[in-house]
Amino acid sequence: MPKDGGIGASSKRREDVRFLTGRGRYTDDININNQTYVHFLRSDVAHATIKGIDTAAASEMPGVVRIFTGADFEGIGSIPCGWQVTDRHGEPMQEPAHPVLAQGKVRHVGDPICAVVADTLEQARDAAEAIELDLEELPAVVDMKAAVQDGATKVHDDLTSNLCYDWGFVEENREAVDEAIKSAAHVTTLELVNNRLVANPMEPRVAVGDWNAGTDDYTLYTTSQNPHVIRLLMGAFVLGIPEHKLRVVAPDVGGGFGTKIFHYAEEAFCTFAAKQVGRPVKWTSSRSEAFMSDAHGRDHVTKIELAMDADNNFTALRTETYANMGAYLSTFAPSIPTWLHGTLMAGNYKTPLIYVNVKAVFTNTVPVDAYRGAGRPEATFQLERVVDKAARELGVDPIELRRQNFITEFPYATPVAVEYDTGDYNATMDKLAEIGDLSGFEARLAESKKRGKLRGLGVNCYIEACGIAPSNLVGQLGARAGLYESATVRVNATGSISVMTGSHSHGQGHETAFPQVIAEMIGIDESQVEIVHGDTATSPMGMGTYGSRSLAVGGSAMVRAAEKVINKAKKIASHLLEASEADIELKDGQFTVAGTDKSVAWGDVTLAAYVPHNYPLEEIEPGLEETAFYDPNNFTYPSGAYCCEVEVDPETGKVTIESFAAADDFGNIVNPMIVSGQVHGGIAQGVGQALLENCSYDENGQILSASYMDYAMPRADDVPFYSVDHSCQTPCTHNPLGVKGCGEAGAIGSPPSVVNAVVDALQRAGHDVTHIDMPLTPGKVWAAMNG
Repeated sequence: MPKDGGIGASSKRREDVRFLTGRGRYTDDININNQTYVHFLRSDVAHATIKGIDTAAASEMPGVVRIFTGADFEGIGSIPCGWQVTDRHGEPMQEPAHPVLAQGKVRHVGDPICAVVADTLEQARDAAEAIELDLEELPAVVDMKAAVQDGATKVHDDLTSNLCYDWGFVEENREAVDEAIKSAAHVTTLELVNNRLVANPMEPRVAVGDWNAGTDDYTLYTTSQNPHVIRLLMGAFVLGIPEHKLRVVAPDVGGGFGTKIFHYAEEAFCTFAAKQVGRPVKWTSSRSEAFMSDAHGRDHVTKIELAMDADNNFTALRTETYANMGAYLSTFAPSIPTWLHGTLMAGNYKTPLIYVNVKAVFTNTVPVDAYRGAGRPEATFQLERVVDKAARELGVDPIELRRQNFITEFPYATPVAVEYDTGDYNATMDKLAEIGDLSGFEARLAESKKRGKLRGLGVNCYIEACGIAPSNLVGQLGARAGLYESATVRVNATGSISVMTGSHSHGQGHETAFPQVIAEMIGIDESQVEIVHGDTATSPMGMGTYGSRSLAVGGSAMVRAAEKVINKAKKIASHLLEASEADIELKDGQFTVAGTDKSVAWGDVTLAAYVPHNYPLEEIEPGLEETAFYDPNNFTYPSGAYCCEVEVDPETGKVTIESFAAADDFGNIVNPMIVSGQVHGGIAQGVGQALLENCSYDENGQILSASYMDYAMPRADDVPFYSVDHSCQTPCTHNPLGVKGCGEAGAIGSPPSVVNAVVDALQRAGHDVTHIDMPLTPGKVWAAMNG
């Protein structure tokens, strides 16, 4: 029977009431008295020298308060990068400056040149049109491989080349991997592209900067996944504002998918300009701006080689990847194709030798950073595509080839420096066969043939690493911030609880799932617990939400803080019950003396904490509030097996997804309904990447897909009803909840399932097609079938 509440119950998302009734409070809903509006004049060319900016006429236009250029930010810090990668030769990456407004050059279409602050947005836009720019256009560098050739135009004149870093991992394995591939019985090679994506959350980015002249305090309201990190990066490294003078508030946020992790120039500008003009400054991105100013995702070009022995055991894996950084280094960009990608190249398999080479390249394009999955989808896609191709070359069942090479004993130390603590990959594959009805495929194939359609089945596995940790290790790997999480549990006198967390909710359901954990621990109703987040003035310093870390890291901090609260409450209860503290037990909201019928209710103990008449103050101070910081000692490792069935129209090349099944191992589950919703959303985004989405540039650096007219997003009729299951649970061994993280799994596991299915359909129909790069549009598929 389903639980009514607490851990394991599918409690309805309480936050949805305000969202579905239009009562959410988003950053764009915030308007401050006497506020101004800013419009950014952005570059319409990818690469140019700024010869002159004439703002004289624009400055005299109605409503204009002030026009800012890069000159106003001389002496102001650069937008910082939060992760430094060291290359395979031991040298630090090349790290160019990233000014708030362009200085000297523009380096991508959308690079902000001027900012017009006016009384109304319309006045700011009108004035921007009157600004005269003198730009001397330069050759644009768009293709990554061309960008690193000798003589290529440099994106940044002060760097030695367009190569940010040349990373090898594990470098000590390189010669052994090369030798294993040379001597292998069979080697499968695949070259592929992981297409560039634009996150397109429902809510665009917004920033509102405010400054208090009386106290010299700054407040930034912003659409952020991690307000404390924004305060640290912007305050300390860009504007030089002490943290106690800077408050960052991220209210309700309408989706992020990674793109709202990073510190952006617009946030720094609005905060800086608010003091300069003495009035609040507001910016709301248009959808067109978002395409050329939000960080993009993916954009890898990879060659992967898988070596096998005569018995089809995997013996070695080698990859070479070109990873696009864009024109500047976004906050976590260097870590995505390296530590979040290379360390996952073992996948679910016991391949003994692995070498990963990544060349990160600057181009005249929008910066690239984390997008749902962030490095893990790129690793999974290339690995699962090459395994599928290998099975077809060898003439063996793709599922059986995977099973033969599965890791089966845990903990398992991979050759790429991570240790999986738990997992059962055969169990998830067994569950997939059941919920995906794999045994019935041949009948469905025959039915499709009768209707003149090609049908294919694609299967793949995935593993990901969530809750990046621990801080001391990632610090050695280049992280410039800790990766712990925090929580303060404040118990009110009447027993209700406020939990202040550094984790941020922007669609994950924290306001529902987190109370389930606390309510379970204490034995009270979930409605007695509220979650407070998104404001640096009210929550302890925390690292925010990304990388499927909220429950594994943020939830663990809550557990630790709640344990401190319970321990203190037991001390108070022991005095009230005149018993030894060691004999006090807490269950179902009652403190009892073990082996007796003596008890006192949770609410009576919490009231006594604030009305301390019955216990010695010299032993127990009044109040009931505790804070904890939790820094994991390892990643968590969710895993799963996915399958997709497609039909392909041989006349047009159109692909239709007929069914999709996902069997995931997320460890312990707090709210099954929320978990299913997360998987559904991730699969939809993965399907979007596989079939529809692609951010493309021409040779001049112009974005060819900068609106929904050209950038195809998945719609309801592009995806089927999903069969999802998360009953295969091998709990994480190193966090108190035994949870692993679920937010990115769907986006990691789905793209290779779709591509594998399409290739399978074409090969079953006799077409000699081994790979098609994403997105698999009708035109691409038709062309593959027709040579």
